[in-house]
Amino acid sequence: MPFRTLFPDSVRSLRRGLLVLLVALATPAAVAQSPAGDLVIAAANDRVDRVRELLRQGVKPDATDARGETALAAAARGGNLATIEVLLAAGAGVDTRTQLGDTAIALAALGGHEAIVRKLRTAGAALDAPRTWTPLIYAATGGHDAIVRYLVAEGADINAGSPNGTTALMMAVRENHPSTAELLLAQRADPNRRNDHDMTALDFARRNDDPSMGLRARRLRWLRCGRRWSREASPVARPAPRRSATGSSRAVRRPAGGRR
Repeated sequence: MPFRTLFPDSVRSLRRGLLVLLVALATPAAVAQSPAGDLVIAAANDRVDRVRELLRQGVKPDATDARGETALAAAARGGNLATIEVLLAAGAGVDTRTQLGDTAIALAALGGHEAIVRKLRTAGAALDAPRTWTPLIYAATGGHDAIVRYLVAEGADINAGSPNGTTALMMAVRENHPSTAELLLAQRADPNRRNDHDMTALDFARRNDDPSMGLRARRLRWLRCGRRWSREASPVARPAPRRSATGSSRAVRRPAGGRR
């Protein structure tokens, strides 16, 4: 005969006891927040007074929460300029990266927060690093032309590649931002550069099927401009690398500067 039939009350009591124990163990972890986590939350919500209070209590401005987020990154993502200023004054590292590899200026660029991009750049934020999602790539992804112009004027590498070799021009085309693509091309972005999946900006333009005739016409302009740039600017004609049979659209991940 099954144990639970012989001792039904004992089994039920044991189950209740285990459930209570599990809840008791889980609740503190779920509810309690570390000081660093409190700082990140306050920064994300632009609670400037709370940020100041936590800093006075000794929380380090570059402390990270359980997900590897910094307060500066959270404030930049949210467009919280006042909090940014408080954190910088407290000594927050302007180029400190999150666990996912993003800097505050890159996250501000992705969100279209031009004032914060300028503030962080003035504070010394770097524009480029090898094989990263740079501020310029993120700005192009969001179609933020004013930020793209500013970053290019500041000396950002217009053909810098992400971890998989994707450039700002590729992302502007992929995310269907015609004016951003044309702006980058006017600044000599290379439409023939290939990412790690052997795709160029021209390939993304061809693959972006859209019923809008206006957008289709703009894409044709990208293609023509790209070919003209290739003939005029390339000192040596090189044979194109062999294309993969599939040319999978999975070649580029969408930047997820927000929470993954």
